[in-house]
Amino acid sequence: MNANRTMNTIALVQKNSLPSLVQKELERMILAGDLVAGDKLNEVSLAEMLGVSRGPVREAFRALEEAGLVQQEKNCGVFVRQISVEEADEIYEVRAALDELIGRKLAATIKPGEVQELRALLDRMDGMVALGDVDGYLKLNLSFHDSLVQFTANKKLLHTYRRLVNELNLFRRSALAQKGSLPTSTTEHHKIVDAIASGDSQAAGNIMREHAVAGRNRMHKAQEQATAGGAGSVVGAAN
Repeated sequence: MNANRTMNTIALVQKNSLPSLVQKELERMILAGDLVAGDKLNEVSLAEMLGVSRGPVREAFRALEEAGLVQQEKNCGVFVRQISVEEADEIYEVRAALDELIGRKLAATIKPGEVQELRALLDRMDGMVALGDVDGYLKLNLSFHDSLVQFTANKKLLHTYRRLVNELNLFRRSALAQKGSLPTSTTEHHKIVDAIASGDSQAAGNIMREHAVAGRNRMHKAQEQATAGGAGSVVGAAN
């Protein structure tokens, strides 16, 4: 058992650089909420926790800043980014435009096998809705939208889109945790795939733009509910 675990660890390190592995673990912790918006990231303590030197942690910080998940403040340190509602609105505005582009492009270029992959993801997402599993749904939701962008075969678009998604994920999941939001969101996903599969570029672009706008509206609804309940600032989730 120990020998197998050691071999798996060696294979993982051989496939990925140490800073990359550190980055992935810190990214996982941020997106899972183990490290929350505003938290200061201590280079020494994180290096000790992960069993690495400070160099890989420092490099991981730079990559995470590039990904939009942390920010470095001069003479203060590195912090998990805090996204205001105003900034989230700006992100959703850009994302809506990109989603429309993605829908139009995929309707003209998507392959049958890729449509099958998307429908398989939707089946799993429907299963999460039936279970009321928000965490499971959110993971599949990220995979669904990431797959759409990957299928465009546009690397610049993928890089830009992933950063926007990372930033919105700092809001996390209040929007989709609202009663009725999961079934609504997954219905929108089915409409997206149907429009793309039909080859109707205009319809696919429109439904994807509307889906992004609906995500923004869910975020604002969560904000209003939290304010009414005296909960202070709100966190939300990418649609």
